[in-house]
Parts: sequence; C-alpha cells; structure tokens
Amino acid sequence: MKLFHRRSAVVPLAALLGLALLTAPGARADNVTPRGGWTAAWAASPQAPSTGFTPNWSQEGFSHQTVRQVVRVTEGGDRARIRLSNLYGTSPLVLTGATIARAGKGAAVQRGSTRALTFSGRESVSVPAHGELRSDAAPIRVGRLESVTVTLYLAGTTGPATYHSQGFTNSYRASGDRRRDSSGRPFTDTTQSWYYLSGVDVSGGGARAGVVLFGDSITDGFGSTPGTDRRYPDALAERVGRPVLNAGIGGNLVLNDSAWYGERATARFGRDALDQPGVSTVVVLEGVNDIGFSEVSDQPTYKPSPVIGSSELIAGYRELIHAGHARGLRVIGATLLPLKGSDHWGSHAAKVSGEVNRWIRTSGEFDGYADFGRALADPADADRMNPVYDSGDHLHPNDAGYRLMADTVAGVLTASPATGRETVSAGRGYPGQ
Repeated sequence: MKLFHRRSAVVPLAALLGLALLTAPGARADNVTPRGGWTAAWAASPQAPSTGFTPNWSQEGFSHQTVRQVVRVTEGGDRARIRLSNLYGTSPLVLTGATIARAGKGAAVQRGSTRALTFSGRESVSVPAHGELRSDAAPIRVGRLESVTVTLYLAGTTGPATYHSQGFTNSYRASGDRRRDSSGRPFTDTTQSWYYLSGVDVSGGGARAGVVLFGDSITDGFGSTPGTDRRYPDALAERVGRPVLNAGIGGNLVLNDSAWYGERATARFGRDALDQPGVSTVVVLEGVNDIGFSEVSDQPTYKPSPVIGSSELIAGYRELIHAGHARGLRVIGATLLPLKGSDHWGSHAAKVSGEVNRWIRTSGEFDGYADFGRALADPADADRMNPVYDSGDHLHPNDAGYRLMADTVAGVLTASPATGRETVSAGRGYPGQ
C-alpha cells in the first residue's frame, strides 16, 4: 500500500483535532536502541482453535501438508527469526521443517531468497503443548515494509492448531513438502487466518524502538480492505517510520476470557504486548466489547456478557498501565470510538463509554492518549461515527478511518517530550533465543 508518507514534522490538521497528550511523571523517551539486537517486526496474537469469523483450518489442523504465510514486516534487517506458538495445543507440535523467503506474488517467493530455518541447529523441532519457540537467526536481507513468506512443513498430524483468526490476507496450503517451491502453484487452498506463526523478528536494521497497538477487532483491522495492508497498525507503521506490531484480537474483552475472542486483555497483555522484543510503547484501545456485548441478546458468541460499569473497566485499564510501567514502558490510552447505531449501542453503552472516555482524557494515569472518540465523530452527532470513516456497521472504521487513527497516534508519539531514557523490552518467554 502506498497511501501514506513517512513521518513528517507536520501533523495533519485532522490528527490535531483528535489529538491530546498528557505528560505523566516519568514519561518515557522514544527511539532508543533495543537490547540484544533483535526487534519484533511483525506479530499476531495467538487464539484457540474455533470456527472463527470466516472458514479456517484451525480445528482440523494439518497432516502431511505445507502451510505458507505472507506477512509484511515493519522493520528491516539482514537477519530474521520466527516465533511459533503452540499455546492452545494439547500435544506437542512436530514441525518437520520451515523456510523464510522474500515474498513474490500470491504464494510465490522470490527465486534464490529461500532460507532454511533451524531451531538450536536442527531443522525439525517439537514445540511443547502450550509452549512457544523462537527459531535461530537466518541470513536474509529484508527491507522495512517488505513482505516475507514463512513456510511450515508438517509431516505428521497436528490436531487442532493455535492460530490467529482474522489475518485479512491470504494464507496458503499444499499437500506434501513444498517448503522450497518458489512458484507457489501447489498452494491451491487459501484462508485468511495465520497458523502457529506469532512473530517475525529482525536484526541489523535501524534499531528503532517499537510500538505495540493492543486491542480488539478495530486494532485487528476489521472493516479494512483485505489483502491491502490498510489496517490501522499498517497505516501507523508507514506514518511513523518505526516498528509497529498488531496485538489486536477481534471481539477481545478487557475483563473476561472468551472461547471465540481470546483471553482477556489483562491476561494476555504480558505475552502479546510487553514481551515483544524492542518495544518501548504500548497503545491500548479496548473496552467497547465489555460495554457493548451486554446490549446484544441474540448473538451466542457475545458471551460472557455481564453488565460492566465504568469503574470495573477503569480498574482493568489500571492493571494494564501498572504492568507496562513495571517493565519501564510507556502506556498510551485511546478513547473509545463513537458507536451509536451499531449493535453495541444502547443506554448502558452510551453512559459507560462516555464515563470511560472522560477518565482517559482527564485522569492523567496513561502516559498520553489518542482521542479517537473525537477524531472520528460525526460533526452532527458526537456519539456516531462520521460516515466518511464508517465501514458500514457504525462500529468499525474503513480504510480512511484507520488512516486517521494512525495519524492521531502518530501525533501523540511525535509530540511526546523526551524526558528520560526509555526501557525497551528484550522479549521474554520463548526458548531458543
């Protein structure tokens, strides 16, 4: 996608209208060098196997098949490694082999770019049930905002697969061992989910401090044009010139686990946000589902759906803030988007979303905030999303709305004063570092 320019000293007027920055004591500076030389360049938050939003292969898993996944990295380098998650597996995941290559068109890869991936020097590896693993470094030069292709060969039968439901881009499957196929022709089956792959890290690039965007379907990219990298995290990566990681899960809740929509935000925050190597800042946009699910009576996946008050949700935000600060990271809050007219809207949602947004704007507990609630509001009705930015369901933005969200966050990041040395996460919890 070529819709945005790299970071400019000029913040667009639209972004300024939706921008607010609160400088908290001990605010953290940006653009410091990650410890250990590795930077997370792409990420996807793991989910338990389910039927999901669209057809996928998570429940059936794989047997003597090759899975090929194309991801766009937000930092360049001359070495890369992947992160694999068997978090929701009930038995070890046996990976026969894997490769990484520079992406071509569709399932094809650029000839001569394929590199075998190893794990402690071995091509085959077993990832324990509920475990996660990093590969060794592979020598491959990739550019910032370039796509790479990760291919996994699974000779055995995996059972249900840990995955990420909403990828909004094609993943591919073929029978047999197709790790080194460059044409892509054997990969005739497609879905728009990611399987086992939870991250790509790079080394030898710009060593810029990364930003995690942590949230629900709005962060995940629902409503954006599939296959075009027009989600809000994609737009921000193009806007600010530093690594940006998407830690969104569609339907995610701050306070409750969901069989469909992942572990609650307070449970997954460490793994999906704070443990990403090279990260300095987390932007939190969550809560609309905690508020809105109780307004919907006929959607069985919107369970659990207790009636949540603003004080409960604010307590959840405080838990995230404290966890981020304990690791020395900046935690930026984001006001909830206007949701009038959506299936999440009702008298309770109106009251609580207003109270939550006032707290985000005025409490000073976040290290800063991005005011999406005002930036995307309809000038004629502040509770409703501006039709120019509405994907059609009055809850999720379209491509233009996601671009405005990126501009708004970019304004917060660039306006922040450098008031001290910032701690950058080196990443935790993965064997094989």
